[in-house]
Amino acid sequence: MASKPKELLDELSHRGSHEVLRGNLALAGLPGVVFTPRSGLGLPAIAFGHGWLQPPGRYHGLLSHLASWGIVAAAPATQRGPLPSHRLFAADLRGTLDIISGVRLGPGNISIDPAKLGLAGHSVGGGAAVLAAADAENIKGVATFAAAQTLPPATEAAQRVKAPGLHLAAEGDLVAPAVGNAEAIAKAWAGPVQLRLLDKSSHLAVTEGSHWSQRLLQGKPQHATQRLVKALFTAFFLTHLTGTGKYRPLLEADVKRAAIEFDPSLAAA
Repeated sequence: MASKPKELLDELSHRGSHEVLRGNLALAGLPGVVFTPRSGLGLPAIAFGHGWLQPPGRYHGLLSHLASWGIVAAAPATQRGPLPSHRLFAADLRGTLDIISGVRLGPGNISIDPAKLGLAGHSVGGGAAVLAAADAENIKGVATFAAAQTLPPATEAAQRVKAPGLHLAAEGDLVAPAVGNAEAIAKAWAGPVQLRLLDKSSHLAVTEGSHWSQRLLQGKPQHATQRLVKALFTAFFLTHLTGTGKYRPLLEADVKRAAIEFDPSLAAA
């Protein structure tokens, strides 16, 4: 019998069964971090784009969580200055996927299936993930939190993304409000797409620990938001990168604090 959305949310908000290893992308020529299950061949993988001024270290919990569910998760530590090039950041995200899918990871018993690749990101990293997906035909899914507009515009790039998209917007986001950012990106999306609004949430809610940028940006880490993002990202990527249907009921239902605001497929159904 299929599990209920609430049960799936609870299951995926906890760590998966895989022991997690952490590695350094710099060893392959690009600064950043990669989290993997201890072993596994033909694994799915995602590249994650950090938010404006944020170090990848503020997302280690999310990346490690995905790895515990069998998804290799890597984050380049590039374009971290006040005036980042979004185009180059998008190229780094694609380069990250090329790196991790082109070599054996860990002690050599971890490999990635190049047909199971996704992109994710926060803030401008989310916008850069959209840019990266628009120029890559091998991407099977894109997930963002508090996605922000980019140069060139992520809304224009979204018109070329045929892969499924999941965009989570923060209700109290004063930095990248849903209108003009995540909502505009979702409504321009060429492929299947869903927009959820996370209430009682802010722009930096998905980040972890403390950082000097909190003096400039609105919001702070919020455990409840992180729990939702971990569960929804995990459900999304397991569904679209591995083909499992087990977690689709969660993706098709409203859940507490994460209501579906826009999803043409559900409206049609």
